[in-house]
Amino acid sequence: MDSLEIIGGNNLSGEVQISGSKNSALPLIASIILSKKSVKIHNIPDVVDIKTLIKLLKILGAEEKFSSNTLEINTIKINKTVATYDIVKTMRASILVLGPLLARFGHCQVSLPGGCAIGSRPVDLHLKALRKMGANIEIKNGYIQASVENGLKGGDIKFEKKTVTGTENLVMAGALAHGTTILRNCATEPEVIQLCEVIKNAGVEIDGIGTETIKIIGTSGKLLNMEDIEVIPDRIEAGTYLCAGAITNSEIKLTSVEPKHIKSILDKLKEMGFTFKITAQEITIFPTSNILPVNLITAEYPLFPTDIQAQFTALATQSNGKSTIEERLFENRFMHVNELERLGASIKIDKNIVEISGKTELFGADVMATDLRASSALVLAGLIANGKTTIHRIYHLDRGYENLDEKLNKLGANVKRVKLTK
Repeated sequence: MDSLEIIGGNNLSGEVQISGSKNSALPLIASIILSKKSVKIHNIPDVVDIKTLIKLLKILGAEEKFSSNTLEINTIKINKTVATYDIVKTMRASILVLGPLLARFGHCQVSLPGGCAIGSRPVDLHLKALRKMGANIEIKNGYIQASVENGLKGGDIKFEKKTVTGTENLVMAGALAHGTTILRNCATEPEVIQLCEVIKNAGVEIDGIGTETIKIIGTSGKLLNMEDIEVIPDRIEAGTYLCAGAITNSEIKLTSVEPKHIKSILDKLKEMGFTFKITAQEITIFPTSNILPVNLITAEYPLFPTDIQAQFTALATQSNGKSTIEERLFENRFMHVNELERLGASIKIDKNIVEISGKTELFGADVMATDLRASSALVLAGLIANGKTTIHRIYHLDRGYENLDEKLNKLGANVKRVKLTK
């Protein structure tokens, strides 16, 4: 498998265009199962997770064309409702086909999901909610086997804890259900909001978009008249490149970005001493004479995102003092710490809290990517480490970052992708 070789120490400059949001594109692609016509989705990031979901829909019978970040997909000819293990095991977001398949066909089988090993992300919340809509669900031979007679029925559902994919799955299920579905304690991430807006634009009556309570009046099985879609910018990619500018203490500009989606990230970078020029779709980060330590806690949107925690852990190694980061969403999300220590970082772990001592000089070494965001933290560390850092198993990176090496090199980094030779 491929690896990345990074020669550290280069100052960055210039601008980088942020790609479309992977985490928004995935539920949007799944939602096309509810459409009665072909749909074009623009600004799709060309990453492995997207290709995996497209492959799954093709296996189910959909027709697609993916070129130049535009996906044209037609699901009218879907004639299979089994999402097999060999596809789902590589990406947890495959569970997003459960709601729309069950709503449209009244039955489906979806393998229990796989993906990054960052901790427990149980699907029980999805299943409990669908049962309240009349679905019969059992787990058998590693598959979620779901069926419902005469279509899903609206219900009043409260999630025990906020769940992004659970909210998205139930919004899609509620779109074709009979009657009114009320979802409480919903996730409010921008990706959830975009899905709701797309389904609303397709003719479904939805109230409470962007709040914790969403009310959906279903179409009683009638497929939707979905329009073409433009995917929102990827806020996690934007946060990662801001951290690249910060850790190298460089001035770089991000374009095609939505500043309001990353307010919590900007706020923490400001606490660390960085300043910004922010316009409607651009953010420029400026160097600081003193990188200050940071204290942060991950939480659901609009608070600090868990998907940026690893990147800030790497950044904190270059602050002047001790930083603390508390992870409250996933129990196994500090797997990058051991690899950062191989580069010379001084980090202590106490259960779900890490303490990072800075400023620490880092030195290049061979390190192993363990999950998507941990991988990007190692890239950031490699940008400032003395000598060469080689990051192995970068298929994790390719799941969620489009042309990472090319974008960084355009900014002045020295990043080389090394292809596996047999």
